[in-house]
Amino acid sequence: MSAIVLVGPMGVGKTTIGKKLAKSLGLPFIDTDQVFVADHGPISDFFEQQGEEKFRELEESIVTEVLTKDAVVATGGGSVLSDHIRAELSIAFVVYLATDGRHISSRLSGGGRPLLQNGLADWRRIYESRKSLYEEVADLQVDTSNLPLAGIIEKIREGLAKDERF
Repeated sequence: MSAIVLVGPMGVGKTTIGKKLAKSLGLPFIDTDQVFVADHGPISDFFEQQGEEKFRELEESIVTEVLTKDAVVATGGGSVLSDHIRAELSIAFVVYLATDGRHISSRLSGGGRPLLQNGLADWRRIYESRKSLYEEVADLQVDTSNLPLAGIIEKIREGLAKDERF
């Protein structure tokens, strides 16, 4: 077995889906953003004080470490920006949680997300700039736009069943 990694834009539901998927598979759940916060404090504060470049360095080491575990892993939306992380993801089963963006604004409100100073317009710009990277690393793509949580979990489980690593 190897790690099952969820990638996708901020607000798509990686943490919610990851927790539910992990429970259904009897695996631990790891959210790399939560690991970062536990080690370094709030991401928005870190961005302000240390900058995005330092954040990405630390994120890279966190992701690299958790990929060695049999777990469901939710990554930060920008983790795919790292060449190193994209290369490391080859050892995992990667699920790209795609979206049409219609339900994102309600999920992003009050999130303290440092890259979203202009709200949904920033989200759309960032998502479009990263979409090809999510597609590049994905073993499976699931469009979450119109599926209930149970349907998303089922699609992921179906994809896992077709992969010889599981």
